Amino acid sequence: MSSIVQRLSERKLIKPPKFVPHSVQYEVVMGSAAYGVSDHHSDLDVYGFCIPNRHFIFPHTAGFIAGFGTAPPVFNQYQQHHIRDQKAHGGKGQEYDLTIYSIIRYFQLVMEGNPNMIDSLFVPRRCVLYSTQIGELVRENRHLFLSKIIWHKFKGYAYSQLHKMETKLFEKSSKRAEDVKKYGYSTKFAYHVVRLLDEVEQLLESGDLDLERNREQLK
Repeated sequence: MSSIVQRLSERKLIKPPKFVPHSVQYEVVMGSAAYGVSDHHSDLDVYGFCIPNRHFIFPHTAGFIAGFGTAPPVFNQYQQHHIRDQKAHGGKGQEYDLTIYSIIRYFQLVMEGNPNMIDSLFVPRRCVLYSTQIGELVRENRHLFLSKIIWHKFKGYAYSQLHKMETKLFEKSSKRAEDVKKYGYSTKFAYHVVRLLDEVEQLLESGDLDLERNREQLK
């Protein structure tokens, strides 16, 4: 079994750094699919992490000493949006948004309580597209990344969505503009406010997270 990134790369639908396709360790579906509210029109948001070549993690192995010479390139993430695979689902097609982090950057974001990264470790098993032994080890120990800092991070993200809900303008022909006209605000941003606060409540009360627990209200 190969990762989504590897398959898309082999078919030349994407052009990630050469080492990425064969170094992916964990790959999951995020967004509406993970929250149990997607439909057949939804794009697939794919998140994951890879282990880059060692000189990206330990630059001294490439001969670099801090303060001497030019620092080698840094790899934090590979990201590409709106990738269309026309052959997926028996020719019906599928669009992907990809974000693959270096394991170093991924760990840093999870430890900082980044909601997207926390979610990526708690997605339902059906949303795990690809996972190596290393990926499974990280997922099995996901609770070790949690700390009370998540309250501040999730609250901050929720406030950001609330602010957008109250201030963001949309093109008159867009679905979001229709929502604003009908309800007085964008239901998409309101959905994220409710989702984020429900998630952090779960984490603080139980130390665990079921991303689909609140799906009927979110729908």
